[in-house]
Amino acid sequence: MISESMRNTIRSTGLGALMKGAGLVTRFIPIPQPTLLVGPGSSGRLGQAIAGFGHRKILIVTDSIISKLGLLNDLTRALAAGGADFVVFDEITPDAPIPLIQKGIDFYQEHGCDAIVAFGGGSSMDASKAISVAVSNPKPLNQLAGYLKGLRAPVKIYAVPTTAGTGSEVTVAAVISDPVNHKKLVIVDPRMVPKMAALDPTLMTGLPPHITAATGIDALTHAIEAFVGNWKTPYSDGMALSAVGLIFENLRTAYTDGKNLEAREKMSLASTYAGFAFTRANVGYVHAIAHQFGGLYHTPHGLANAIMLPFVLKYSHPAIVDRLAQLAVAARVGSANEADDVLAQKFLDAVDQLNHDLGIPTSLAALKESDIPALAKAACWEAHTGYPVPRYMSQEVCETIIRKALPKNDAPVPAAVKRKKKAAKVDA
Repeated sequence: MISESMRNTIRSTGLGALMKGAGLVTRFIPIPQPTLLVGPGSSGRLGQAIAGFGHRKILIVTDSIISKLGLLNDLTRALAAGGADFVVFDEITPDAPIPLIQKGIDFYQEHGCDAIVAFGGGSSMDASKAISVAVSNPKPLNQLAGYLKGLRAPVKIYAVPTTAGTGSEVTVAAVISDPVNHKKLVIVDPRMVPKMAALDPTLMTGLPPHITAATGIDALTHAIEAFVGNWKTPYSDGMALSAVGLIFENLRTAYTDGKNLEAREKMSLASTYAGFAFTRANVGYVHAIAHQFGGLYHTPHGLANAIMLPFVLKYSHPAIVDRLAQLAVAARVGSANEADDVLAQKFLDAVDQLNHDLGIPTSLAALKESDIPALAKAACWEAHTGYPVPRYMSQEVCETIIRKALPKNDAPVPAAVKRKKKAAKVDA
């Protein structure tokens, strides 16, 4: 009779071989790279460039807060000065739910648009990409989820990120929310990559510290999972290591001194570099679990990643000691002449310390014990059918790792502790 441990080993070996094979194929898929404009005022320079491209009418997709704060002004003034016609759809909410995206599609069509500017955080970026695919391929959004489900090319997108985290301005994916089934859906198409993007640090100086923290660790997660996974390439490794170095050097400064333009600009570059890395090398269990938290509890994606990153890294540790050692050197928390096992532990400790310094919680307040089996099952399915993870989990192991994020008062009491409490009652 085959033991459960042996089954897990066989399953992991098969999945690992399958994902490595898929990785050999995906590395030959051409992925466009946008022209990047970087620095203060770059959103205005992007507007000047777009105005010269001769679009009939441009749809700007954003949220109401960005619109009210006037962050669009440099872009829209430049568009107007260049004679470009545009309309603003500023109704985007977190998680980019399907009904709202459909509203954006209708808005695009009603106004006769032929291009999109995604302006905002990850939700605005993802909504823009979904709109661009759906306009060219008119069918239900849930039928566009997956790889290359649209036959026709998406409409042109330009991007202005206002957070340094998702890297969506350079990625091939859009994550949208299905509120009926409480799931996150992923649309993947290399043709969705924006044609141009502006990394303007002046747009990020007003971000609250907790958003700066969560989005920054989101970018760190992209870089780490790309670096330790089995689809890594020399190019993705270089981008990931650069991103990790920039994040450890600048995220604390951006968190404590939000007006620091140098730190904000370097964080925006780190987010973009991490985006380049995981677009080629993909992600892993941190994202698989975080997507389930987002779908069920509407947990902000960056926060979900930040909470789960230390737990998943510690599980993966035995399989990636050498990679963690390289990350430690990139993060400048150790030196290359130290032993790999020492460096690996230093990096794990450094991630814990960074989360602590940024006020990232160690648990998810919304998480319920009764939800964990379903969350783990869905996370494993997502990871095992699409992500080149370095060390596989069974559903039981995944449940154990998710359980570490339970609020302390909801965490299960270990059997030994229960026995002690029972004995104490008897003695009393």
